[in-house]
Amino acid sequence: MSVSENVQGRHWPQPRAMVTLIKPITWFPPMWAYLCGVVSSGVSPLENWPLVLLGIILAGPIVCGMSQAANDWCDRHVDAINEPYRPIPSGRVPGRWGLWIALAMSALSLAVGWFLGPWGFGATVVAVLAAWAYSVEPFRLKKSGWWGPGLVGLCYEGLPWFTGAAVLSAGAPAWPVIIVAGLYAAGAHGIMTLNDFKALEGDRQTGVASLPVVMGPERAARLACLVMAMPQVVVISLLMFWDRPFHAMAVAAFLAAQVWAMRIMLRDPKARAPWYNGTGVLFYISGMMITAFAIRTLEVLP
Repeated sequence: MSVSENVQGRHWPQPRAMVTLIKPITWFPPMWAYLCGVVSSGVSPLENWPLVLLGIILAGPIVCGMSQAANDWCDRHVDAINEPYRPIPSGRVPGRWGLWIALAMSALSLAVGWFLGPWGFGATVVAVLAAWAYSVEPFRLKKSGWWGPGLVGLCYEGLPWFTGAAVLSAGAPAWPVIIVAGLYAAGAHGIMTLNDFKALEGDRQTGVASLPVVMGPERAARLACLVMAMPQVVVISLLMFWDRPFHAMAVAAFLAAQVWAMRIMLRDPKARAPWYNGTGVLFYISGMMITAFAIRTLEVLP
């Protein structure tokens, strides 16, 4: 029996709780990454603005919202420890409503993805499968501090970037696009590791082997910083190689700002990881868009 099923006298979810369940604050990263893909494709968004708009809505409110609902349903016992005020453990989304919402949004994701063409639909299928593989048993990749953040980083940054470029290009993106999307997805592993700090106690009690649990907050934070920084160093080097020196310097400046924020965060990782995710990550995604503009005019990989 789920935690929420123990709450008596409620049979319908509260509308506000359903919005909270799909966590609008988490929609921005995949929407931004999709826009990066659109920009990096080199195709004018104005020529295909309906596909741009539909892709943004799909990446954020629909697919990301679905993944949050699925994760909250599968995490309802963990949330009862870490965040008992969440919609499911608090009973504001009672019974199996959390599961039904996640399943309905999975179907909606696939239906909307169909209108983005074969590349967009294929990416949507991958995203839906990844969302469930992350949360549900027997897969539950979030139990691993390596596989879980890696999968989320891929689906938050790499896959939407690839999809935006593929949909606008009506075909496979150019290799520079694929390479930088992969690098920023790899760096997002560190962002997701820092995000795990908020669930440290519940993860420890329920056997989720996140890196903060396995390595301890200090070592996990240092590793996360390294994982975030190194792909950006590679991006800067590639931009120089591709004769984009001004873009490379701009990305380097944002990386320097991240290093400043990392130094502050590392003084007390457990307390300041949420602060970094609201500050340092802004510099990270700014570098993403600069890189997207830098490579949009690259015809082929030199």
